[in-house]
Amino acid sequence: MIGLFLGENLLPIEILKNLKKRKKNYFIIDLTKKKKFQKDKNSHQINIGKFGEIIKLIHKKKCKKVIFAGSIKKPVFSKLKLDLKGIFYIPRIIKAAKMGDAAILKELIKILDENKIKVIRLNTFNKELTLKKGCYTKIKPSILDKIIIKKGITELKKLNPYDHVQAIVVNNSRIVSYEKKNGTKNMLGKIKNSNQSNILIKMPKSKQDLRVDLPTIGLNTLKDCKKASIKGIVVKANQNIFLNKYESLKFANTNKIFVVAL
Repeated sequence: MIGLFLGENLLPIEILKNLKKRKKNYFIIDLTKKKKFQKDKNSHQINIGKFGEIIKLIHKKKCKKVIFAGSIKKPVFSKLKLDLKGIFYIPRIIKAAKMGDAAILKELIKILDENKIKVIRLNTFNKELTLKKGCYTKIKPSILDKIIIKKGITELKKLNPYDHVQAIVVNNSRIVSYEKKNGTKNMLGKIKNSNQSNILIKMPKSKQDLRVDLPTIGLNTLKDCKKASIKGIVVKANQNIFLNKYESLKFANTNKIFVVAL
């Protein structure tokens, strides 16, 4: 039995689809704003402030492993309905929230671990959602591109490990832009169309918890890259979620954008 803490976006849907295909037993704690999994008979609508109810459900299902998938937005703490365990744990969550969404997830993992519940990697049952090392397009990075990529990865590693930065855009002379709180799409949308040969590097940070927070790209990312004059995309092998793989790589080849996993 697998417990699923599901948030927004396409990733939770892909994970759920795969579990059903494999006939795995599961139950859902729906953390989406509009409760989009409520039609699933195995879905439960419990707000994150009711830790007692959540933990009781997990133990009732005799579940020892859970997965977090999708974007889980920081709640409005003043509006949360709390049970006794929620009252006990919520100060820790509020404190973590000051360091960002990633810190909240880390604190939730600690709380579950204290209750003998293990959080496993979100791609445990969906290995096909990541890329192995290699180049996946007809267009390959040049020698100069490889030098730029190496410098870009070094710069990405220097950025604050607790902020929202998972991606930067670089060219042969400088960092063009880096991801902020609003995400990769917002970053790419602010890059003016030019003749520069820009490269998008999107990878996990050094202190990122890979069980719950894998950087994600997909077809929409590729379309945004075309508008931003991106000539190549670099991800981390086995650690970046790559959605709509077939459609995305077809789009990349058509538009002469290389895709590399390092």
